[in-house]
Amino acid sequence: MTIGLETRQVTTTINLRQNEDSEDSIIEGYALKFNKPSDVLGGWVRFREILDSNALEGADVSNVVATFNHDQNQVLGRTGVNLDLEIDNIGLKFRVRPTDTQFARDLMTNIKAGVINQCSFAFTIPDEDGSEEWEDSTEDGVDYTRTIRKIDHLYDVSVVTTPAYPDTEVTVGARSKALVESLQKEPAWKQEKRDLLRKLNKKQLLKGI
Repeated sequence: MTIGLETRQVTTTINLRQNEDSEDSIIEGYALKFNKPSDVLGGWVRFREILDSNALEGADVSNVVATFNHDQNQVLGRTGVNLDLEIDNIGLKFRVRPTDTQFARDLMTNIKAGVINQCSFAFTIPDEDGSEEWEDSTEDGVDYTRTIRKIDHLYDVSVVTTPAYPDTEVTVGARSKALVESLQKEPAWKQEKRDLLRKLNKKQLLKGI
C-alpha cells in the first residue's frame, strides 16, 4: 500500500547538448538530489525535507515519463524509449531525447536561453515503518525535518516553469500527518528544550553577522 502521490520541485542546472551519435538534442539534469535540504515547505506545519541517499533503492522506475509541467499531454519521453535514468552519489540524473514536436522545440529554445531551469519529480513512499522520519528542528521558523528513507514508485520527471514557493501547501500522506501529530503530543519539557535550542542557534547566527 502506498500513500498519496507527492511532487517536489528543485532548482537545478538543466543542460541542452547535442547527441554525439546524431544531430538530436538531449535535455539532461538532476530530477532530485540526495542529502540536500529543501526550501522550507508546508502550510500545515513548516518543515525542510531531505532525501536519503538510499531512498531509490528498490524503487519502481520501469515506467517513468518525462513531461513538461507535469502535463501528460506534453510528454517528452519514456523509459525504455528515449528517457534514460541514472542513480549516482548525487541523485537521480535524467537524459531525454525529446520527440520532434513543436512544444519540445519551443521548450529547448527556452532552456537554451536560460528562461526555464527547474525540474520536478512525482513519487510515492510506502506506508511502512522506516520509510520516512520526522524530527524536531532547532532551526528558527522551522518545525520539523522530514527525511525520506524510501521511495517505492517514481512516476515522472518534469521540466517546469514555476519554482517551488516555500509558502505553498505541500502534499504529504495521512501517515506523515499522523507522525507529526505524535510529535506534537510530546511532553512540555521537550517543546521547551526545542525552543531553547532554536534561540541558541539564532544567537550563534547573529554573532557571525
